[in-house]
Amino acid sequence: MALSDKSDPDTGDGDQNQGPVIRDNRRIDPETGEVRDPEAKKAEEAEVSEEDGATEVEAEVEDIPEVPDTPESVVSEAINADERVVELTNDIKRVQAEYSNYRKRVERDRVAVREVATAQVVGELLPVLDDIGRARDHDELNGGFKAVGEALEATVTKLGLEKYGEQGDEFDPNVHEALTLVPVPNISAQTVIEVFQPGYRIGERILRPARVVVGEPMGDESETAEAAADEPTDSTEDGEDKK
Repeated sequence: MALSDKSDPDTGDGDQNQGPVIRDNRRIDPETGEVRDPEAKKAEEAEVSEEDGATEVEAEVEDIPEVPDTPESVVSEAINADERVVELTNDIKRVQAEYSNYRKRVERDRVAVREVATAQVVGELLPVLDDIGRARDHDELNGGFKAVGEALEATVTKLGLEKYGEQGDEFDPNVHEALTLVPVPNISAQTVIEVFQPGYRIGERILRPARVVVGEPMGDESETAEAAADEPTDSTEDGEDKK
């Protein structure tokens, strides 16, 4: 048996002694008369402490509140809400696409209407432009008439009017009006050889086709006939040899 002179650590007062502490260090238990085993005693104390700790952990686990399960109605409502969001998003995308197509269609129609109106107005001026062209060809476009004619040509050019049809162009029945066909040697395709009246167009719209004379490539028979005419006959060659 021993007396402890140290103070109790829980009091925090090192100067005062709270009383004697008695420890029984005898190897023989006075009650049973058996020899005490210090290691077994420590193991028992450790088991007791583990049991206390497990009890405390179980108590803490029991203190955690249980989370109730989510009702099926709430889950179904959430799924329906997600599907509704997807549906509304697709509707918005579809409306945007339709509006974009509508805007493009309106712009295209506006351009077409403007082109038709311009073509109608400019088409009425084609005879005047023909007179200006003939006066220029005969050197009669002089003085004030020349200034007015050039101003008119510049105005219709700004509106998109284009003059076409030149000698040497390849004949195109979509934009040319053939007045006559003339066989022409040494050409491989139908070609404009003379322009009686120029053509006019605005964009892809033909206001008036060009009226032209078309050169037609000569066939193989004509070429063969010309070659035969140029070559000397056999009788002539024989006569020359005899002489």
